[in-house]
Amino acid sequence: MGKVLVFGGTRFFGKKLVEQLIHSGCEVTIATRGKTNDSFGDQVKRVHLDRSVDDSRWDELSSVQWDAVYDNICYNHDDAEIAIKRLEGNVSKYIFTSTMSVYETSETAHVEDDFSPWDYVLPPKGEALNYGEGKKAAEAYFFQKSGWDVSAVRFPIVLGVDDYTKRLHFHVERVAKEKEIGFPNVEAKMGFVSSDEAADALFLLKDQPGMGPINICSEGYLKLEDLMGLIEKATKKTALMTLDVNDENHSPFGVPGSWYMNPAKAEAAGFHLRKLDSWLAELIKNLAAQYA
Repeated sequence: MGKVLVFGGTRFFGKKLVEQLIHSGCEVTIATRGKTNDSFGDQVKRVHLDRSVDDSRWDELSSVQWDAVYDNICYNHDDAEIAIKRLEGNVSKYIFTSTMSVYETSETAHVEDDFSPWDYVLPPKGEALNYGEGKKAAEAYFFQKSGWDVSAVRFPIVLGVDDYTKRLHFHVERVAKEKEIGFPNVEAKMGFVSSDEAADALFLLKDQPGMGPINICSEGYLKLEDLMGLIEKATKKTALMTLDVNDENHSPFGVPGSWYMNPAKAEAAGFHLRKLDSWLAELIKNLAAQYA
């Protein structure tokens, strides 16, 4: 129950989160640019704003005492600064969607201490950052500057039938159509999480104390060559993999080394995470049916 604000709640796991919040009886406000239609009807309140622009459209949010704020679309320290400035004193709990991209590739599973946002040196205001560095800076700004009860949820690549980025779709479609896929390293181990698991974890954090950084991912990992094997099985086609990577064939999962996380902290806190092999093959099978 309570008043909950969600930045970015109209698609993918953000939409699934909002559905759970509504079902639990929360009074939900979604803040988006208004470019994506939603199916929530009068079950939510809507505020249209640009998350990265500090203007009068924030005024309505600044006047409310929020029991929880979910921020799925904060991408750098400047975005974090706007939220702190505008919502200071009005937030009981802040749940920030971060990323596995705060970690470098590694042959061992990352734990939360592998990146400390408290020790990160904040960049100058307005400095352009890549995705991973931007998320590091956002985490650091929230933990160093807000004084809030913050959880920074580090997700790996999130997969689902409704994934608007279509990263897994890319692989399934190209195998089905017998097109090459470029991989720098097919032996790299990758971690993933389903969109259902992502939404479930975010929802549960509403009722938890601030967890600090927390890895949320399915149990286990998969080598990219083994992932392609699952796609071959589902499509009944042979994957054409190449080291000759270019802009047209480059895999969205194409990383130079292994990249996965250890979810022990989340599991110790009572989060029930699925084994990767319990859902991924079925998802691939469902996607393959679209390209049969």
